[in-house]
Amino acid sequence: MFGQNRKPVFSMAFALTMLAAAMTMAARQEKTAEKQTAAPTAAAAKPGAAEMERLKFYLGEWDYTETYPKSPFAPSGGKNTGVYSSKLGPGGQSLVNSFHSQGPVGDFEALIVMTWDAREKAYKAYVFGNGIPGAVVETGQFEDDALVYRFEFPVEGGSVKLRNVTRVTGPGTVVSEEFMTMKDAPETLFVRVDAKKR
Repeated sequence: MFGQNRKPVFSMAFALTMLAAAMTMAARQEKTAEKQTAAPTAAAAKPGAAEMERLKFYLGEWDYTETYPKSPFAPSGGKNTGVYSSKLGPGGQSLVNSFHSQGPVGDFEALIVMTWDAREKAYKAYVFGNGIPGAVVETGQFEDDALVYRFEFPVEGGSVKLRNVTRVTGPGTVVSEEFMTMKDAPETLFVRVDAKKR
């Protein structure tokens, strides 16, 4: 009896499998059509999309010069030269920047990941460097046409505050200045970076 019903059962199972596959394909096509229709709206409403768009001036390969005024960090001052590279992270939700500079002031290599933190309503920069254990986390905002990041860390008897100000100064040119203050001392320029896109 089992042998006699085998062919109809197989045919029925095959038909049901094909029906299920057809229904799955139809459902996928509907979802794809819905996504394509909703895509512009979803992209426009995507949290942080507008803020990440503002960082795209970084994208590309840059040659740059670091100019260090005389300071306790660089008693003789000096200039380093380097290369800076910037690309979008996964899904455009971050900007991944790497740089390497060398010169009389030292050899500096770092990776910086920038993103928009919707909860804090601020940019975050996670800095990993050859002279930094762990990561430095900076918080930023646009102030007029300048992207300004701030960071503070404790030292004996007080704290050191850093303020980084980056501006587009022309087609394919950017200037970034890092200012420092310790305790109640006035803010001083730590380093100026002049970058030109390749």
